[in-house]
Amino acid sequence: MELPIIVVNFLYAVLGVVLMYASYRVIDRLTPEMDFRDELKKGNIAVAIFIAALFVSIAIVIGGALN
Repeated sequence: MELPIIVVNFLYAVLGVVLMYASYRVIDRLTPEMDFRDELKKGNIAVAIFIAALFVSIAIVIGGALN
C-alpha cells in the first residue's frame, strides 16, 4: 500500500467523524425542547433509535459525498 492512499483514507475518516458530530449538534440545536443526552441517560429507547437512524442516514450522505 502506498502512504498517500492511507493518509487520504485517514483524512476522509476524520472528516466523516467531524461532519457526523457537527450534524448531530445541528439537529440538537434545531430541537431545543428535546434534550437527547438527558433522555438517553433516562434509558429512552426511542431516542436511541432516532439517534442511531440519524447517524446512519448522515453516514450514507457523507459517504456518498466523499466518494
